[in-house]
Amino acid sequence: MIKVRYESTPNPATYKFIFPEVMVDQTREFTSPQDAEISPLASKLFGFPWTSKVFIGKDFVSITKQDWVDWNVLAEPLNGLIQEHLDKGEKVIHDFDPNQASASEDDADPVVRQLKQIIKNDIQPVVALDGGEIVFHSYKDNVVFIQMKGSCAGCPSSTATLKDGIEVRIKELIPEVKEVVAI
Repeated sequence: MIKVRYESTPNPATYKFIFPEVMVDQTREFTSPQDAEISPLASKLFGFPWTSKVFIGKDFVSITKQDWVDWNVLAEPLNGLIQEHLDKGEKVIHDFDPNQASASEDDADPVVRQLKQIIKNDIQPVVALDGGEIVFHSYKDNVVFIQMKGSCAGCPSSTATLKDGIEVRIKELIPEVKEVVAI
């Protein structure tokens, strides 16, 4: 039996539900029930009218709620729903996703490879603690474009995380980077 626990995140609209083991290889964010069709768990969560967004990390799920409902009403039932889903051995995400993006052509660029490594090794573990994810999008004219997912998207402190954390770290390791921008 997998024991699921939950905790608040810096984003007051998002809670993080943690599994004790890695459940998926690829992370994924869902912003609508239609997006969630490849994830039986996300589809269940979108079955409730208060769900705004679902982010599935490797060993957690971040759920963003609508403003009109409080976490003190939702957290325990959601934890139970996720626990039951995992106890039944149901899939979190189907193995095949026809919409999954293929590897980017700019992976041949050594700066892009270095950026992806920095994000994966230095930044991802830190933001995952709060139920979020930072994804490399592109690099052009010495500007890094990233996506903020999970609890990072829409978080009141996301600008500080972006400029005081992510941008500072990337510039420290790759001095030619001028700026990091969230898209």
